[in-house]
Amino acid sequence: MDAGTLALMAALLGVIGGFAGVLAGLLGVGGGIVLVPAFYYAFAGLGYEGPELMHVCLATSLATIIVTSIRSVLSHNRKGAVDWGILRQWAPGIVIGAVVGVFIASALRTPTLQVIFGFIAFLIALYMLFFKTEWQLADRMPGLGLRALLSPLVGFLSVLMGIGGGSFGVPIMTLHGVPIHRAVATAAGFGLIIALPSVATFLFVDAAGAPPYTLGSVNVPAFLLVIAMTTITAPLGVRLAHAMDPKPLKRAFGVFLMLVALNMLRKALWG
Repeated sequence: MDAGTLALMAALLGVIGGFAGVLAGLLGVGGGIVLVPAFYYAFAGLGYEGPELMHVCLATSLATIIVTSIRSVLSHNRKGAVDWGILRQWAPGIVIGAVVGVFIASALRTPTLQVIFGFIAFLIALYMLFFKTEWQLADRMPGLGLRALLSPLVGFLSVLMGIGGGSFGVPIMTLHGVPIHRAVATAAGFGLIIALPSVATFLFVDAAGAPPYTLGSVNVPAFLLVIAMTTITAPLGVRLAHAMDPKPLKRAFGVFLMLVALNMLRKALWG
């Protein structure tokens, strides 16, 4: 790559990281749901639109989640909000599902992964638009049988989406009687449990035609730039959240995410 293209890539990744950080602080959404499509459009726009580009987007997004989840869990734990019992019970299944997810994702090509991302992102957008925290299926978390089914599914789907566990973990917990603040705090731990084994596995999955400085499937400059920017901008999002009502903004983001999902599906199915 020439110096101009490298500078453009760095600028794009910096903007992406800043945007993801503000949204994470403002709306409490995981950065992955923003980072994966943003990485895809940035890298594709620079000419790296290969059949394995989505591998790089998923793996790099998950790598950033390692750092953001550690920071989030430590912050929530200082307030006593993390339910370590739920984390211990769900961790083995989540890890198994995450590792299986990497092997499945590495066998799929970009269009298929785009369809998966678009479809699940559309469902997440519907959740953000219409889900009410007072909805409840039970007054306690699932027992061993249902947990053995749901925990690997959370890890598996999260890896195929390149996201932390919040998009799946928070609804599961709130539907089973866990207060919303405790669910959000505990789901941050889900993100770390998902990201660590999946990224360790993705480091051994080479992506053909990947952008420069990609280790396995993790693009190192994208990882470093995004982490640097989210560290700066996430506190800004938190301050904005306290200064305004985030509910209308969350609905607006749900609409935005729905449009992103539909465009991803359109691109995968019709080019």
